[in-house]
Amino acid sequence: MLIVLLVTVVLLPASRFALFLSLPAGDGRRAEIVELGKGRPLRAVAQELERRGILSSGRLFTLYARLMGGDSRVKAGFYLFDDGMRPGRILSMMLTGEIYQRLFALPQGYSSFQAAEMLEKRGIFTKEKFLAACRDGAMLSELGIQAPSAEGYLFPGSYNILPGKTEQEVVREMILRQQKYLKDEVRDRLKVRGLTENELLTLASMVEKEAVLPAEKPLIAAVFQNRLKLGMRLQSDPTALYGVRAFAGKVSRDDIMKQTPYNTYQIPALPPGPIGNPGKDAIEAVLDPPTVPYLYFVGRGDGSHQFSRDLASHNYAVNKYLKAPAAAQRGTR
Repeated sequence: MLIVLLVTVVLLPASRFALFLSLPAGDGRRAEIVELGKGRPLRAVAQELERRGILSSGRLFTLYARLMGGDSRVKAGFYLFDDGMRPGRILSMMLTGEIYQRLFALPQGYSSFQAAEMLEKRGIFTKEKFLAACRDGAMLSELGIQAPSAEGYLFPGSYNILPGKTEQEVVREMILRQQKYLKDEVRDRLKVRGLTENELLTLASMVEKEAVLPAEKPLIAAVFQNRLKLGMRLQSDPTALYGVRAFAGKVSRDDIMKQTPYNTYQIPALPPGPIGNPGKDAIEAVLDPPTVPYLYFVGRGDGSHQFSRDLASHNYAVNKYLKAPAAAQRGTR
């Protein structure tokens, strides 16, 4: 084989081969994502790159790769090439596995609506199609989720959304990651807490939305569970806005008066399902809350909260951290 390759190179005009190696096919304006699948001949990939305008000659690239001993060492995956790359650079990417990645990170606590908006802004999926995938009843039923949506079951973390992946495939991957965590780390402990999986995820999603400081998540979880034991309404601000508008830390009187299935100012118990997708620390906070007497909390304005055991103390904190600063701010206008 080596003799045949050497003969082929000798028969080629040296200037042509040297020119091919030294000059890219274009000016870098054309970019293409190409899949190098397992078992796919390098020759076929080279021909595709030539057809797409990334290489000036697929035949010469194949010859070059064989001379370099790289034709059998290329790594499978998706690659992003442009026509401003020299052949040596393209081959080097294939040999080192410098594959294309389109990473998407779902933050802890984000709702499916927020995830859909992020994906649309990144140009990965449209908001409508991603949300439709989250509500795919057949898929949810297949995965054992008895809920109208995948809300709460999308595992926060990073995902590589390769070309060709559908919205359903990405949602399924997110759900499976969450289910694996719940199966491996959580389900045996649910019985001890007396919670269903839906109640766990619902409480954890509320903790995620309320907490700014990670260290306060267990305290917030304890407040919610203390109130539930006493039959008190949870009165959680983010629940008043779920499905209505994005939660930005503030709610109005009109917000808390709205009659929605999730508004815990109006309903006497937990919402029917999660209001976001909780991470591990919020789930752990619900599973293992501290024993504290607190029934109330209010934001101090710096991300932290003041926790209180009775209404009088809470009203004092509200006046100190919310009403007094607002009145002072109005006075300076």
